Amino acid sequence: MKRVGLQLLLIVFLFCGTWFILSRVDWMSLLSVEKTSKKTEEKLGDFYWSVLKKTEIEIHSDSVVSVLDTLLNRICIKNGIKVATIKLHLVQKNEINAFALPNRHLVVYSGLINACENESELCGILGHEIAHMERNHIMKKLVKEVGLSALLSLTAGNAGSEIAKKTIRLLSSSAYDRKLETEADLLSADYLIKAGIDPESFANFLYRFGIESNHLPDQLSWISTHPDSEERAKEIVSYIKDKEIQKRPVLSNREWNLLKAIAVDVPEK
Repeated sequence: MKRVGLQLLLIVFLFCGTWFILSRVDWMSLLSVEKTSKKTEEKLGDFYWSVLKKTEIEIHSDSVVSVLDTLLNRICIKNGIKVATIKLHLVQKNEINAFALPNRHLVVYSGLINACENESELCGILGHEIAHMERNHIMKKLVKEVGLSALLSLTAGNAGSEIAKKTIRLLSSSAYDRKLETEADLLSADYLIKAGIDPESFANFLYRFGIESNHLPDQLSWISTHPDSEERAKEIVSYIKDKEIQKRPVLSNREWNLLKAIAVDVPEK
């Protein structure tokens, strides 16, 4: 009888242990995102950019793009991120926006640069989008909200243009859930600290536009689609409160002014 009791106890223990282990697994990532191969992600990112660039004015001037590259290089190199894998696209558009596409495409609108008061604010947003890339938030969001089958159809050329446009809008004008946004905010703060850039400026950017959220201009997409900006700003300030930051300028005044000079009004296509 005692032996039977021990066997039952062992079965219960094994069942509870197995249940606990299975409950800790991120099944969406394991069964969906991880099954979406790197090749599929590459096809998606390149396809999305090919669709998007047909409606946008991309800036190719080396003298301007190289300045933005300088900021990107400082963040990436100081944090062990392979900067060569990031495909940077600087777009001439009044909209205050930046977003990441699959396969590490990073789109930055000139309107965002115009809205930033200094290089640290801009670096905070670049770091935020890089964090989404590094933590694979982009594919997780697409699989969750669009579906793996629809994404695979896009890469196979079997889906209509409306699905393509829908998913691009999802990434360029729709927030991630609060948990992922907070993760990207704090990871961006870490990136900036390691790069010698003031992360409080990023918090200032969020707070400055967050308090005006009831009177946002139509072009202010990045803040309007990243809600709770005031609270996020406070979280960043709290997170960096006791951290030592050795600030080192990245750009000269001439370089920053050159970058700001491209952020001028242009007629929309």
